[in-house]
Amino acid sequence: MAWIIVKYLITSGVVVLISELAKRSDRLGGFIAALPLVTLLTLIWLYVENQPQDKIANHAWYTFWYVVPTLPMFLVFPYLLPRIGFWLTLLSCVLLTVLCFGLFALLVRRFGIQLL
Repeated sequence: MAWIIVKYLITSGVVVLISELAKRSDRLGGFIAALPLVTLLTLIWLYVENQPQDKIANHAWYTFWYVVPTLPMFLVFPYLLPRIGFWLTLLSCVLLTVLCFGLFALLVRRFGIQLL
């Protein structure tokens, strides 16, 4: 149980750190947020918890493929925000991401990559 608490504290600490940095510098906050820190922590947690190497490798593999369809959201969000407000922009971006993911999953299926 103590290990889970340590994992929660470190992982949530990374999110808080990024949000605090973003308050001070848009560029620095964006740069740090773009780093795959949560994925790196997840890979570390899996390794420390003696998960098989293929499970760790699969996590990195699927993370790559799941990130790609989320990228359009980062272009649409700043465009929509001043036009429709925060909550509608957030909802629109979630819906866009789901749509992009579905279409992307269909596309990469043709190349033998199963995301769904």
